[in-house]
Amino acid sequence: MTEVTPSDGHRAPKSPNISFEFFPPKTEEMERSLWETITRLAPLAPNFVSVTYGAGGSTRERTHSTIARILKETALTPAAHLTCVGASRADIDEVVARYHAIGVRHIVALRGDPATGIGTSYVAHPDGYKTSADLVAGIKKRYPDIEVSVSAYPEKHPESADFDADIDMLKAKVDAGADRAITQVFFDNDLYLRYLDRVRKRGIDIPVVPGIMPMHNFKQARSFVTRAGTTVPDWLAEKFEGLDDDPDTRKLVAATVAAGQVQKLAKRGVDTFHFYTMNRADLVFAISHLLGIRPNGAQKAA
Repeated sequence: MTEVTPSDGHRAPKSPNISFEFFPPKTEEMERSLWETITRLAPLAPNFVSVTYGAGGSTRERTHSTIARILKETALTPAAHLTCVGASRADIDEVVARYHAIGVRHIVALRGDPATGIGTSYVAHPDGYKTSADLVAGIKKRYPDIEVSVSAYPEKHPESADFDADIDMLKAKVDAGADRAITQVFFDNDLYLRYLDRVRKRGIDIPVVPGIMPMHNFKQARSFVTRAGTTVPDWLAEKFEGLDDDPDTRKLVAATVAAGQVQKLAKRGVDTFHFYTMNRADLVFAISHLLGIRPNGAQKAA
């Protein structure tokens, strides 16, 4: 699990390594909000920040422009999401070439959801990469200096027949050259720990980084994650009962729940976490603070 990174001289030795996920903005207002979030979180010195890629490549140019701006205006290391959906190999190879040309050296390679929506059958582009493992291999063959992260599913991918088939797919991605796996969001730590045990028994030794989502808006988040196959435990739903019209208290509960989840994983030896920020800084910054992660130049409180 350990990912060794050079010390920056500011972070406490035992503080976890972190990374953040953003999505490309659709409007000028969302653009301002995203950059306020990036400005707020950048001093926490994440290992990298990733920018998502919309269904069917619908945000291709916005993802690229966001990545380019991160490279130009910050010291952050960006990771560009890329999917196989709705594009030929030539088109995808061109996207990778553009990223490589501007200095991107980390891609999150995904098959992507069916263009017809989650729950429908996936149909590969006739001239495209068929699976995420194929995409990983294509990237690594042409650009071996690009680091590639892939997805992992503690509760099994919704389309996989069983856990063995699911882990077979992860193994194929690793064999193709994947450097790291980042999990789908989960709320029961035992699911992740059991999954990690299965993965290690298959001889997969790359980092499998837990994906953590603070629930800014519980109802919306639950609807989103359950469509992707994540279980929302009853105990978690109960913590948000009666808070639909109380965003301030909901925020405090969300920060407490996510911080508790990460702290419990840390006690089990997990030292690297990926936060799905939903383009908001407040909860992720607070959780990072509780984990002992301080902005560059600040000292950990005694």
